[in-house]
Amino acid sequence: MVQRMDYTHEPRRQILCIDVKSFFASVEAVDRHLHPLEAYIAVVSKPENNGGLVLAASPMVKQTYGIKTGSRIYDIPKRSKIQIVEPRMALYLEKNIEILKIFKQFVSGTDLMVYSIDESFLDVTHSRQLFGSAEEIAKKIQYLVWKKMNLVVTVGIGDNPLLAKLALDHEAKNNRQKNFIADWRYELVEDTVWTIHPMAEFWGIGSRTEARLLRMGISSIYELSQFDVHQLKKKIGVIGEQLFYHAHGIDRTQFSETFTPRSTSFSKNQILNRDYTDKHEVEIVIREMTEENAMRLRKHSVTTSVVKLSLGYSKHIEDKGFSHQMIIEATDSSKDLIHSLLLLFERHYTYKPVRVINVSFGKIRPKQSLQLNLFEETQQLIDREELDKTIDHIRQKYGYTSLLHASSLVHGGMALQRSKLLGGHRSGIQK
Repeated sequence: MVQRMDYTHEPRRQILCIDVKSFFASVEAVDRHLHPLEAYIAVVSKPENNGGLVLAASPMVKQTYGIKTGSRIYDIPKRSKIQIVEPRMALYLEKNIEILKIFKQFVSGTDLMVYSIDESFLDVTHSRQLFGSAEEIAKKIQYLVWKKMNLVVTVGIGDNPLLAKLALDHEAKNNRQKNFIADWRYELVEDTVWTIHPMAEFWGIGSRTEARLLRMGISSIYELSQFDVHQLKKKIGVIGEQLFYHAHGIDRTQFSETFTPRSTSFSKNQILNRDYTDKHEVEIVIREMTEENAMRLRKHSVTTSVVKLSLGYSKHIEDKGFSHQMIIEATDSSKDLIHSLLLLFERHYTYKPVRVINVSFGKIRPKQSLQLNLFEETQQLIDREELDKTIDHIRQKYGYTSLLHASSLVHGGMALQRSKLLGGHRSGIQK
């Protein structure tokens, strides 16, 4: 006997999940006066590097060459129509703000949840009297985004955020005949949600969770929906129970309940342009990254009491690197943090070629007061804190590179290059 849910008491809202089709690539196409659905464009991080990563591919690139987000530049045929372009994150953020302004013509701030730079949820339940049904609102948004920006948006509609997201990912994005709109409701769960395959394609189920479910004898979303919910909770915990209800299309998330968790750690990661074999050059980058991370601490008025250093060695050697941490007195001082990170480096570095450096701060806590110690005069501590504040102020006003240590300007320094990045990728802004 098929196990079905009674949706009588489930809240029914009008949720739109909206995605800009191949956002980065589409913005680049429009900037070149090309139709975003007909252009051949791939946005590639570090295109000069043979291992450069494809951040976005236009629909025609995906369809014709099978190149998609996550592909590498060496996957792109040498002789093809594809234009390879560098990311311009500042431009994409600017376009994202324009799109959000259009969304806000239809919903209030509390009914809008930005999921990523190219995807948002809108609760239009209270907007229907002004603008019509959920599908009519979706079409109006599509029209406005196209008219003002020449970008194509796809829309999933559902009784809750989960159904809207699944409708977007599994039907709307590839359904041009229906104007890239799909509407999934509770009554359609058996014909829509239960048919999603493989399980790892389901929102909230990754490859590791899929493997765990397979070990339990569950090989499809339908089988997940029919499994004993108590056994799921017993074997996987609360997540198992949540997945059971998701398999029935049930999601009671309220936008007002969503929040951005406070950072429990601050981290900086740097993939170097080449293998660093000079110990002094590695130290320069560690100093730079630690100082940048320390600025973040001071900006948020917090301190750290755990520092961690991770080094990834060259792919040409067997040793993959190391990751070590140490507990320190809570601080936001650049000097103290650099000292601690370089101490970790000295203890564990084995003179292997370095390609990746990661500096992390843990146990983040609100700053209480000036931390005194027995080995340094109070006035020295005060002077050093004032110096940090002054440097931060100048960098915030004139840019990070307005004040650099001389070591950052020598061979091996990476601060100038990192200043041109936004979200880990090139901003496109000339500095």
